[in-house]
This record gives sequence, structure tokens and C-alpha cells, in this order.
Amino acid sequence: MALGASQRLHDGVAAVETMTRFALAVLALASGVYTYLGVRSILDGSPTAIFFAAIIYSASVSVGIYAFWSYMARFYPHVTTHTGRAAMLGVMALGAAMIIAMSSWLNAAALAGSAALEQHLAETVEDYTADLDQAHQNALAAQSLLPDIQRASERFAQLAASERQSGALTGTTGSGSVVQLLSQMSAQMKELENGINASREQLTMLFNEGQKRLETMRTLVSAPGAIEPRADQFSSEVVALTGVIASLGQTSIAPSIRRAADDLSLGFIAPVADGGDADLINRQDRVMETVRTSVAAQSKVLSEAADEILTRAPVSERRFVPLSSAEAVLRYATDFIPAWAGAISIDLLPGVLVFILAAVHGAIRKQEERLPFAERITAAELLQALQVQRAVTANGINLEEMGAQAKTESNVEEPSNITSLDPRTRVKDRPHEDR
Repeated sequence: MALGASQRLHDGVAAVETMTRFALAVLALASGVYTYLGVRSILDGSPTAIFFAAIIYSASVSVGIYAFWSYMARFYPHVTTHTGRAAMLGVMALGAAMIIAMSSWLNAAALAGSAALEQHLAETVEDYTADLDQAHQNALAAQSLLPDIQRASERFAQLAASERQSGALTGTTGSGSVVQLLSQMSAQMKELENGINASREQLTMLFNEGQKRLETMRTLVSAPGAIEPRADQFSSEVVALTGVIASLGQTSIAPSIRRAADDLSLGFIAPVADGGDADLINRQDRVMETVRTSVAAQSKVLSEAADEILTRAPVSERRFVPLSSAEAVLRYATDFIPAWAGAISIDLLPGVLVFILAAVHGAIRKQEERLPFAERITAAELLQALQVQRAVTANGINLEEMGAQAKTESNVEEPSNITSLDPRTRVKDRPHEDR
């Protein structure tokens, strides 16, 4: 029964030998094709030079893969010692690493290169969207001061009107020094308010332009067709958007508010009291001193608010780095694990065939070693042995005498390195063989 099973394994190995060679050839060819596509995506130069360079490289990869796995399939199953097996496994690991380095990552680039580039562009859009929003928020922060400035302007204007109509501050109606000072402060606040409103319009225009650039970039990411032309146009949009973001950072009105707030306090110039009598002049001086104190307090509040806005972290300049499909696959490898698995499997699947052959040959050896020698020879081998015996006898050689003489000599001579046919002594003759 064991002999029959061993023979069937022999027949099976012989039957799949052609299929094994065909499978190795197909897998090597497939790897070469995808390697060719991957190489084309990273080479620069004329189309003719790129074509021939990619063809030569992919053909070398195909031949190398086929030769490597053919050698492994031919020799590894027949290496039986532990040292030999370990050495062959080391060679196999080294060869697999080299195959991944020269072929598998290019196969992954061919399988998922366009998707990886789109992933890169999509993440770039998200980054620039965040930058645009941050720049817009920083620029708009100064707009929060507008209500305070409007209230201060209205308060000075109302005080001036009340003083003019009813003399609410000095007790004397008319447009005197106090009215002039209050009107002057109201005008300065109004001018600052107009500056903030003007900057708001400019900020809105820049933000809308940035949004349009982002929309174009999103369209390029998801548009059908080849990725290279879209990536080139995407780079142009990135340059324009970077300019918009920089303009937003320079359009902030906060520095101007800070300077205007300092001017309110440091540049305060009160007019000379113009009352008709000393009592009115005294009242006007007291009111103008009160206005000075109010202006100083307003200046301090605006300065502190402007300083808080100016301490915000500015938008750091972002540099867009275009990637090739191969570089994108490497950078975003974790997002394309199925593509990597397929690319590596094409190159390393023959290793599974090698281990199958090794297991089958190991089973054959174990089954044959458990049988007596007479049961391990075939009928053809027996007929050949009989023919040899008849030829030797015809030449006058006595095999029995030669066998007895050889047995006597074997008892006194040193053991030879010839493997005995006796299964009881065969194990001793092969102490290092993997049983």
C-alpha cells in the first residue's frame, strides 16, 4: 500500500511539472506587465526612451522571477539536511525581499497609483480648506471690535448733540470747544468704523475667491480621466489659493486698530476753552478732561482687544509637493492594503508551490524508507538486474564467491562511504539525512 501511495505521489509530481512551469511563466509575465506600468509612471524623458527603459526593466524582472522560483522549485524539495534547508530558506527570504523591492511596489503603483494620487490630492484639499478657514477667522477677528467702536462713536456724537442743543455738559448751549472735541472723537471713531467695514468687503471677496479655488480642486480630485493632467491643473490651483490665503493674512485690520487706539490716547489734542467768562471756561476744561479720561479708557480697551487678536497664531505657509503614483502608493500604503497584497502575492505565490513540492517529496522519502529494498524496486529495475546477472555469469564470474569475499573484507576494512542497500544499516550510513 505504501509503495502504491509513493508511486502515486511520483506520478503526481511528474504530472504537475508542466503546469508548474506554466504557472511560473504566467505569474512572472503578469508581474512584468504591472512592473512595466509602474516604471512608466516614475520615469522622465522622451516617450521612446521611457518605453524602451520600461520594457527592458520589466523583462529583466520577469526573467529574474521565473529563474529564481524555478531554481527553488528544482532544488529546495531535494535538500534534506537541516543545515541545507535553513540555507535555502535564507536564500528564499533574501530573494523574496529583492523581488518585493524591484517589482512588488511597482506592481502596487500600477494597481493603485491613480487612487493613491487622488488620495494625496484629497488630503491636500482638506489641509488647504483648514488653512483658508483659519486665515479667514483671523482676519474676521477684528470685526468683533466693530460694535464697540460704533457705540463709542455714537456716544460721542450724542454727547456733542446734547451739548449743542441743551448744554447738557457745560450748562451752556451752542457749538463751543466741548462740542468740537466730542465731534472730533466721534469722527475718529467713525473713520475707524469705515475702515473695518471696508476691510470686511475685501475679506469677503478674498474668501469667496478661495472657496472657488477649493471647489475647482475638489472637482479635479473626483473628475474622471487620467490623473496626471488633473494633478498638473491641481498644482496651478494650489498656487493661486496660496496667494489668496497670504492676502487674507495681510488684510487683517487688527494692526490698524491697534495704531488707531494708540493715536486716540497719545495723540489727544483738546481745543482751547472758548467760553465768554471764566466760569464757562472752567466748566469747559473740566468736561474736556473728562472726555480725555473717557478717550484713554476707550483707547486701552481697543488696544487690549487688538493685541489679543494679533497674538493669534498665523497660518503657516504650506508647500504642496506633487507625487508620482509610486511615491503616493508608498506614502499611503496603509490605505491600499488590498492592492499591496495583490502585488506581493503575484510575485511570491510561486513560493507556495515550492513548499508543496517540498512536502510531497518529503512524504515520498519517508514512505520509501519504511519499505524493504526488494519492495522498493520496480519490475523494470528487477529485469535489468537479472540481465546484468546473466551477463556476469556468462563471463564466468561466480557472484556467490564474490559476495562471500566482499563480506569477509568488510569485516576487516574501514567503513566506506557507499550507502548500504540493507535497510537495517542504511540509517547508520546516512546519519545527517533528514528523516
